Parts: sequence; structure tokens; C-alpha cells
Amino acid sequence: MRGFGYVGHAQASVQNRLIAPFPAPQPRRRAGWGWPLLVALFAGLPRFWQLGSPRAVVFDETYYAKDGWSLLRLGYEGTWPDRKIADPQILADPQVIPLSDTGSFVAHPPTGKWVIAVGEWMFGLTPFGWRFMTAVLGTLSVLMLCRAGRRLFRSTLLGCLAGVLMALDGLHYVMSRTALLDLVVMFFVLAAFASLLIDRDHARARLAAALPVDEDGRVRPDAHTGDHAGTGARPWRAAAGLFLGLAASTKWNGLYFLVSFVVLTLLWDVGSRRVAGARHPYRAVLRRDLGRSVLTVVPVAMLTYLATWTGWFLSDDGYGRHWADGRGGAWSWIPAPLRSLWHYESGVYRFNIGLHIPHKYESNPWSWLIQSRPVLFHYQSPKPGTDGCRTTTDCSQAVLALGTPLLWWAACCALVYLLYRWALRRDWRAGAILCAVGAGYLPWFLYQDRTIFSFYAIVFVPYLCLAVTMMLAALLGPPGATEGRRARGAVAAGVLVLLIAWNFVYFFPIYSGQTMPYADWHARMWLDTWI
Repeated sequence: MRGFGYVGHAQASVQNRLIAPFPAPQPRRRAGWGWPLLVALFAGLPRFWQLGSPRAVVFDETYYAKDGWSLLRLGYEGTWPDRKIADPQILADPQVIPLSDTGSFVAHPPTGKWVIAVGEWMFGLTPFGWRFMTAVLGTLSVLMLCRAGRRLFRSTLLGCLAGVLMALDGLHYVMSRTALLDLVVMFFVLAAFASLLIDRDHARARLAAALPVDEDGRVRPDAHTGDHAGTGARPWRAAAGLFLGLAASTKWNGLYFLVSFVVLTLLWDVGSRRVAGARHPYRAVLRRDLGRSVLTVVPVAMLTYLATWTGWFLSDDGYGRHWADGRGGAWSWIPAPLRSLWHYESGVYRFNIGLHIPHKYESNPWSWLIQSRPVLFHYQSPKPGTDGCRTTTDCSQAVLALGTPLLWWAACCALVYLLYRWALRRDWRAGAILCAVGAGYLPWFLYQDRTIFSFYAIVFVPYLCLAVTMMLAALLGPPGATEGRRARGAVAAGVLVLLIAWNFVYFFPIYSGQTMPYADWHARMWLDTWI
């Protein structure tokens, strides 16, 4: 936990305030990869265990698994028969794939379905095939969170703790084993967040190196290099733009992260300039850093978004592909394929904001943090003697997209703590985590009349785990705390982590679709709204 409580000693040099405690010693760098890899292995094994079970088309897999296969075969989304006809044919032996090359109107951009298609390319149009890549991304996201948390908190232990918490989250587990788009969005957004953390460290190190200092390591009082020093190339901001473009081209809620992260990086730049002694930090950012934020991240994201439509652009039968051909008007100077895409996406936008079809498991975003209305992805009632049911009464087999309750309820407390740290202690780490949570959560309050589901919250699960980690670190006390204080804090933090682990194990049968006696299933329905 070295450096967790760092806020800048009064006698510290400006260089140390900009970059401390970066970089870590070489031995810590090796441990900084070894432990996260072990945590990722811990997360990956249960995610790939019986990945093809249940052998069924679960919830909205009926759309995305088939669209992924269509993209693989046609380059665009073709047309399938009604799900009641197509799904049994896909699952049957011998398999029938009733795909037509007529373009179909779909509600989301193609990247997430291309990701699903990679697994189908390797293993076929089977439950294991269409779930394979979400399991891969779910496992890699745990590794990436360990590394991002390590950089955020300057502690391998705390970074790995955040990864362990996400590995023990039921919603993350279920979404890692289901071919839906939301976990793909989460993965790319987390990659962008990690890229921006690296960019922040590298830019501050370059800025510190450019400052003229006296023999005591302090910036000379007559120097205002913070107003004028450059931070060099910012390739990690371009990488963040790439990942944010991939997120937005999976589902449009990725656009909210694009806006939020651009603002976040500009605020980081203002803080760096101020610490570096800039008399006018906002003006310095406008002159020196704005172009590397807005004019790097946003164009890269836009170009990435367009590139993901390459299969549709190259096709003749994609839905609406030739809508603009031969049409004049004020916008005729724009290439027809781009106008056709704009028309198609306008229709998609109207469809999405107008989706008000009642659903048994829809929920209001106010309820998401306490997980009061999870989504039942799959449920069957095996009869005695069938499908693993070894009782004299009916059994239950369920896959419930429920976040580990104790983790999510602890996260509610952690968010309150982070608000305090950000508002009253100006802790940039708390601000970064809250920014990411807000970008993934708050926009859904604009669509409370739309049909929405609690599993959309998967996009901000990594940041809830970071928030809980930061709260647990606070229990340990500052680095200078007495041994007794730190021991009591360690016990409290350890107890909470063990309770979260027990909670995940307890609910594991309804996360993984195991057959169990009905009474055991019902005992796990802690709230009536979970049924």
C-alpha cells in the first residue's frame, strides 16, 4: 500500500509531486504482473467452466449470436426466421442455419457482434462458440483492472484486490458467460480508462523533467515553465480514442464515456500545470493540451467508429446501404455511403429512444445499485431423475444476472466515501472513479420511460470495485498509523472481503445454471423482487 495516502509533503519537490511514486522499482514491476496474472487465472477458470451450459439461446443471445454469425458470413446483418423457428434449428443435431442474405434492421452497431463472431469462427455457431469471446474479455478485464488499480493506487496489493472483487461479482460472472454486448462495452471503456492513467503518468513525468529547479529540487521562483512546457507525444490518448470508438461502435452508451473522459483528462492537465507552477493553468491547457485531448481522442474515436462499418460499406445488401444513391439535396456533397449510414443510424436512434415495450424484468436505474430487480436470463424446472435433478420434487435451473449483493451494497457506502474524498479532500483518484461511474450510470436516468435492464450496469462494475478497494484501504489507515490501528483496519477489511467471497460462492449455483432443489433456489431469493 506504499503511496496510497500520498497527498504531497510540504517540503516535497515539484517533480515528486508530479510523478511520485512513479515509476516503481524493477522487482515491484515483476510482481506487478505476476500477481495480476494469478488473479486473472482465478477469475478465468470458473468463467470457462462448462461455458456451453446451459445449451440454450439465453435471453438476447438470440439476436447477437446470430448477428455475429451473419457478420462472419456476409459482412453485415442478414435476416433470420422468427426466433421460435431459428433457435431450435441452430441448437438441433444436425444443425440448420436458416440465414438469408437480405439485410436486416438492427438496433446496435457491429463491433460487439464482430467480437462474438471471433468465437463462432473458432468453435462454430454453438453456445460455447458464441460465449467464448465474452469469457475471454471478462477474464482479461480482471487482469486489466488489477493493472489499472495498481497504477491508480500505487499498490500491487490494492490493484489485485480490485481485480479479486470483480472476479467475485455475480453480474460480471454471468455477463462473461453470455453473448451480450454490454460486457464488450465495459472491456473497451476499461481499456480506455487504463490508457488515460498511463498517459497521465507519462505526461506528468515529461512535464517534471522540463522544469528548471534549484539545488534543493524546488522550481525557481522566477520560472513559470508550467505555462509553457510541452508534454511530448501522447500516444496513449490516441489509444484511448481507439478504445472509446470501439466501445461506442458496440453500443451507443460508449459515447457518454467519450465525453466524460475528455473532460477528465483536461482537468488532469489543469492539475498538472498548476502543480508545475503555471500562473494560468487553464490558459496553458488550452494552448498546450487541448489539441492532444479533444483533437486526438475524438477524431480517433470517430474514425474507429466508421471503420467498424467496413463490412456494411463493402456490401450491396446491407440494410439501407444504397438509400442515398441518386438522392440530391443540400448534403449531396457528402459521399452517398456516409449519408446512407447517417439515415440508417437516425432510424436506429429513433427506435432506441422509442422502445417502450413492457418487460417483466425491466427496472428503473434508481434500483440498480442495490440490485433490487436482476434479470433472469434462463430458467427451467427439471423433473425428478432428469437433467441432474436428484430429488423427489421438481428442481430449478437458473441463470440470474445478479451482482453479488454484499459487494454492491458495500459499493453504495464506498461511493459516499469517494464523494467526500473528492469534494472535501480533492483526491483525484476519487474523482476519476466517480467520473467513470457517472458516465456509465447517470445517462440512463434520461431514459426512465424506456425499457431498460439492470445488467446495463456492467459497464461501471470495474469502478465500483475500485471504489470499494479505496474504502477498504481507508480502513487500514494512513501509512503513518499505529500498528494497532492498521491491524484493526486489516481485520475489518479482511472480514468484508471474505463475506463478499462467501456471498459469491453461495449464489454461484444461480449464476452458473446448476440444477438444484427448488427449496435451495428459493432460499437464495433474498428479495421478492428477485423472482
